[in-house]
Amino acid sequence: MTASDLEQILIARLIRENGGTSQIWRRALGKIIVRDPKTHPHCNWDFRPSGTDRQRSAIERLLDDVRLEHSIVFAS
Repeated sequence: MTASDLEQILIARLIRENGGTSQIWRRALGKIIVRDPKTHPHCNWDFRPSGTDRQRSAIERLLDDVRLEHSIVFAS
């Protein structure tokens, strides 16, 4: 899975679970940080969410779930 694929999955789920638009969630989600899987073998990606407290809370909950399903991504 690529970083852009992961971003699309996250945005689609955020919209489905919380409403809003892709632009709002893309801005709140921020850019994906992809690290080398050799130094981060359990999960090599992260985000630095911004936005409102409610948006950040929704993003953090979703990230915890998605990390279990898609722990390693490749830069797109």
